[in-house]
Amino acid sequence: MTDRQGSRRRGQGELEALVLSALREADGPASAGWVQERLGGDLAYTTVVTILTRLLAKGVVTRERSGRSFAWTPASDQAGLAAHKMRKVLDGRSDREAVLASFVTSLEPDDERLLRELLDQAKGERKH
Repeated sequence: MTDRQGSRRRGQGELEALVLSALREADGPASAGWVQERLGGDLAYTTVVTILTRLLAKGVVTRERSGRSFAWTPASDQAGLAAHKMRKVLDGRSDREAVLASFVTSLEPDDERLLRELLDQAKGERKH
């Protein structure tokens, strides 16, 4: 997709990933203006705020009041974000068993072994 000047337009998911990546580079909570500058200023400030607000609604970032605006922070690390996406996909399906069965059967042997170990570990922790 291109705009009238011929530059490629980025999709919503790509923009969210860029904003989240910039936010992860911050030493702490960051303003939307900081994120905009970190991305080279090619996104409008309002676009950055819109993307951050979408990420907030998805539970991917948190915000705290900072003067008259907000400071934004990633809600979790990469592993936590991937786990959140996996749960969201699972929650969106009516046949959870089929989804999980398909996932497990598609795992490489080392990943399957690791998953079994993690499940056993979680089971042991729940007993305590």
